[in-house]
Amino acid sequence: MPLYSYHCGKCDKDVELLIGFSDTPVCPACGSQKLERLPSRTALPGKMRALARSARAQAAREGHLSNFGRSERRH
Repeated sequence: MPLYSYHCGKCDKDVELLIGFSDTPVCPACGSQKLERLPSRTALPGKMRALARSARAQAAREGHLSNFGRSERRH
């Protein structure tokens, strides 16, 4: 599943979500479905591991562990 960035029109937060093609995104902060997909940022060559580590750290801080494998989850 691809990772997309969204902006919530209800609570004004930006979030990144792993969304399947036919799934409807829902804001994890307020539950709204009024999300606008933001333009994707491109990664520089050689920076993907650092970006993935950073995204996973942010997801862990926010309690979104869906992008981690079972062995990587602490809970």
